[in-house]
Amino acid sequence: MEMEPSTDKPPVNSSVRQTELTLQTPNGLTGDRWLIIVAVGLGSLMSSLDSSVVNIILPVVSQAFRTDVATIEWVVTVYLLVVSGLLLSFGRLGDMHGNKQVYIYGFGIFVVGSMLCGLSSTALMLISFRGLQAIGAAILFANSPALLTKNFPASLRGRVLGLQSMMIYIGLTIGPILGGWLTALLSWRAVFYINVPIGLAALYLSVRYIPHDAPAEHAPRFDLPGAGTFLAGLTMLLLGLNQGDVWGWTSWPELLLFAVSIVLLVLFVVIEIHTPSPMLDLHLFSVRQFSAATVSAVCNYISLNVATFLLPFYLIEGRGLNTATTGLILSAQPIIMAISAPLSGALSDRVGPRILGTLGMLVLGAGMFLLSRLGADASMVMVALGLAVVGLGTGVFIAPNSSALMGSAPRVRQGIASGILATARNMGMVLGVGLAGAVLAASTGTTVSQPGSGAFGQELFTAVGIGMLIAAAVALFGALTSSVRGSVDSLAQ
Repeated sequence: MEMEPSTDKPPVNSSVRQTELTLQTPNGLTGDRWLIIVAVGLGSLMSSLDSSVVNIILPVVSQAFRTDVATIEWVVTVYLLVVSGLLLSFGRLGDMHGNKQVYIYGFGIFVVGSMLCGLSSTALMLISFRGLQAIGAAILFANSPALLTKNFPASLRGRVLGLQSMMIYIGLTIGPILGGWLTALLSWRAVFYINVPIGLAALYLSVRYIPHDAPAEHAPRFDLPGAGTFLAGLTMLLLGLNQGDVWGWTSWPELLLFAVSIVLLVLFVVIEIHTPSPMLDLHLFSVRQFSAATVSAVCNYISLNVATFLLPFYLIEGRGLNTATTGLILSAQPIIMAISAPLSGALSDRVGPRILGTLGMLVLGAGMFLLSRLGADASMVMVALGLAVVGLGTGVFIAPNSSALMGSAPRVRQGIASGILATARNMGMVLGVGLAGAVLAASTGTTVSQPGSGAFGQELFTAVGIGMLIAAAVALFGALTSSVRGSVDSLAQ
């Protein structure tokens, strides 16, 4: 079995001597260790923030460019498609050429893309530069967990991955708030410009304090056919899920997209099986802990995003609340999750991921069941309580599960493991929103519209109840897959 390289070896590169010496500290997060977490955490914060920050400014941008909402929504859609489709490719490139080097390039692309988004003078330019920004975000997402896993011992892995999870969800939470505030105070362009100074600061910290990791010796040629097939197949699948409520789930464009995506993804698996140096090492999924953690992660994000999608309709359309009050109530979930994730991650370093991962999914299922009981006269305290339970379950689950997934992958496969972890998150988000939208459309007979349009009747409460029950069932299945995970830790071998 392959031993993890000792951190007590003298550094090869003198520029990282101080960092590596600090990393010899056996206990606690002291000195330059915190600066590594800050550098990686800022990357996670910015890339996740930009997944949600743009939603709030779409009406303003649409008016500024005098274009329709359907066109300007591609500012959001292109980001989702590009990030999801490129995660595995950039994870593999990190394994081949060094995660730090690829991560640095990602920060540069993200900062440049953000600046160009702010300078855009047409909707087409904004959509195009948003795609460039998404390339940088995909690189950051795909290499962040690998950098943390490589630079911290297994005894601290849950803790640092919990802190990274906290930064991701802080970004997703404050995105709409920050976007609205910057737009009101300055302009919608400030939403993108704010990334430039923060990104440059994080880029400096990354270059200065993240230890260098050497590229793989005799690195094989990049699996371009596999990467291209996966990108095309996953993009078509996500596009179909994203546009199902707009085009109709049984329309010919939807059916065609799903059919072609299935063919391409099956072809991708065939290519990976027969390629000497595949982009995705399918043998990773033969490790029970790795495959169980991946499936559990998808279940977690499906369940969570059903609630994230349906509750604004329930509160605004069904209960008549304004957006400010709705945002305040919905904040109960991410606040509890951000608090519990680092604590659960630290605890998982002591007791292992299986108990906490399974418990988290069970608590998440209980929270979804509580939300399924909401009706036309439920108190807002009950809504907040249900969301708090959902946030607690997610926070307890995320870091231990991420630690299990990363720990069960060999050191030379940490980049692709990071890409799989991020892909599981994006797939779960899209599947959850698609599932919730389908339930809403089927129950109300109305295609999904913007909250506040008054397009829904009393059937909305039925739709919310059904959607939450389905989400609870998905969470229970995730608890089952979490409970059967093994205890292999390849990095510790």
